Amino acid sequence: MHGMSALTATPAASPADAARHFAARLSLETDAADVGAAVVAGDLDGVTIVDVRSADAYAAGHVAGSVHLHHSAIDAHTAAALPEGLLVVYCWGPGCNGAQKGALRLAAHGRQVKEMLGGFEYYEREGWPVATAQEAAAAPGTVGA
Repeated sequence: MHGMSALTATPAASPADAARHFAARLSLETDAADVGAAVVAGDLDGVTIVDVRSADAYAAGHVAGSVHLHHSAIDAHTAAALPEGLLVVYCWGPGCNGAQKGALRLAAHGRQVKEMLGGFEYYEREGWPVATAQEAAAAPGTVGA
């Protein structure tokens, strides 16, 4: 008989509990690959991607087609100014909680929201389309300024 490992010290959830857990997570989260594929396919009907990082970070590079709205600037007015539909928020990467702060504020103002796991770091690392301040100037995407 083998000893108990860290993997088995806590029993696994039942399949039904696991299904509920992962369905709930997927209702709140997406990832850089799913966002990037949607950007490339032009399949963003009813979805707005929101960069909640600083204006400087957004200008240096952001998800193509995203709008900028720093998480600290999200209030009832700025949340309402975003297009109708699902909002997908992101910050820099896994070590940043700006996306969670932004998602919480947007949800508190009645908006449907998901977090893009991996943030801009993984989106860019995976080679998805990135825009800079020059492209953003051609098609302004700052909300509530």
